[in-house]
Amino acid sequence: MKIVNTPSHAIINLAILGRKQHTHLNISIAIGAILPDIPAFVFYLVSKFIYHLPEPQIWRETYFEPFWQNIFDTFHSFPLILICLAVATYCGWDKIKIFCYSMLLHSSFDLPVHTSDAHRHFFPLSDYRFSGPISYWNPNEYGLIAALVELLLVIVATFYIYRLVRSRFGKVLLILINLIYIGGYFSFMLTVHPLDSFFNCSGKPS
Repeated sequence: MKIVNTPSHAIINLAILGRKQHTHLNISIAIGAILPDIPAFVFYLVSKFIYHLPEPQIWRETYFEPFWQNIFDTFHSFPLILICLAVATYCGWDKIKIFCYSMLLHSSFDLPVHTSDAHRHFFPLSDYRFSGPISYWNPNEYGLIAALVELLLVIVATFYIYRLVRSRFGKVLLILINLIYIGGYFSFMLTVHPLDSFFNCSGKPS
């Protein structure tokens, strides 16, 4: 299992929720897009660098411990996010409101691309997990296709939101993220289909 592709949520959410006349809300959208995945990064850092657990144990055992699952699912919970959205709407907190919409989009996009690692999106009201038809990371469950679709969405969304980003740093960051995604996709593809698989035993093209 690989760490979630968090930056894609920020870019795609900005393309959907961002408006040129409301660029002051962009930071709230970006934070809302990445916040649900922050616990996963904290979990990985703690497991890897504090407890020094091996990768297989981190993702196959520790990740599924109730303590961590409760934390992950809290940040992907539709009921909890909707409560925050209702409060923000009532109080007229525009930045918090768009932040909540961005969190909802993140959790919604996660639904079809998590299988065995699906979240409990109705936690704490229900322990039901919707197991999607596609895994964003597992090549045995259409992971390569999911990764390619994600890459294409990120590229298209970047062209759209480039005009929303005013700072030079922000524009450079967008380009850098796209380059990382392109490199990451081909690295993922080569992991699944190594170059030597395209050659026969003699070393010549088959």
